[in-house]
Amino acid sequence: MRLHLVDGTFELFRAHFSKRPSHVVEGRDRKATVGLASAMLALLHEDEERVTHIAIAFDNPIRSVRNEWFPHYKSDEGVAEEILAQFDAAEEAARALGIVVWSMNRYEADDALATAAVRFCDAVEQVRILTPDKDLGQVLDADRIVLVDRVRKQVIDEGEFFRRRGVRPARVPDWLALVGDTADGIPGLDGFGDKTAAVLLQKFGPLEAIPDDPRKWPPTIRRAEALAATLASHRGEVFLYRKLATLIRDVPLRESFEDLAWPGVDRPRFEAWCDRLGASSDLRARPTRWAPSRSSTWSSA
Repeated sequence: MRLHLVDGTFELFRAHFSKRPSHVVEGRDRKATVGLASAMLALLHEDEERVTHIAIAFDNPIRSVRNEWFPHYKSDEGVAEEILAQFDAAEEAARALGIVVWSMNRYEADDALATAAVRFCDAVEQVRILTPDKDLGQVLDADRIVLVDRVRKQVIDEGEFFRRRGVRPARVPDWLALVGDTADGIPGLDGFGDKTAAVLLQKFGPLEAIPDDPRKWPPTIRRAEALAATLASHRGEVFLYRKLATLIRDVPLRESFEDLAWPGVDRPRFEAWCDRLGASSDLRARPTRWAPSRSSTWSSA
């Protein structure tokens, strides 16, 4: 039994920028919404994934509590209006497929995914977080909690993440604080690249333990004196950046693990959604597992 946790915001953006044709409904392009529904149908019916329990999280709105901590954190500024206008529609599409939806307001989608991963990992053989986002690397746990990059068809467990990034899950927020994360609006510190940051964290542990004296740093680090001076003069900022990069693991999700069980596609809701979106006959025909109807549920009781 597995738990699949989907980064809905990523999937919506991916569908929007895909090569699939536009899908205009009442003068508005719904390409991203239809693309997300198509991607979720593929996931739900894929033999290799064996979906039994699933939820999807969206940043709706994109702004979060982190914008209160740091005004330059990511927001909806610069995001195309045709994407922003589809978040509600995308959530409805996911619900029509029988998927539990977490629409994040104060928190981020990543916070919901992190919370669910650590809360429910003991209930399943494996938690599979469907995102290429390195932020979620901080909740990896051996091969019990893994990242799945469906674009590149890669599964990244804790060991693979370390081979690629050079940091263990606990040090991911420290690493992002040093190198920055442009997607999230975290600037990082000038001069600190991925490898330099990883070497320092492997040697010393958390940010607090990195000495100001560059003579104590590993000799393989270039420009150690300049980098040490940068870190020493920006300790306050880098601790804030770490706070921004640290995922919140106690988001108040209402659902229990049993609530995340996927019963199949909600046929009436899915067909009504297809009617509203003018979905193609091909998309309508793709579900092969339908949720039990209310009448059949009552009759069997």
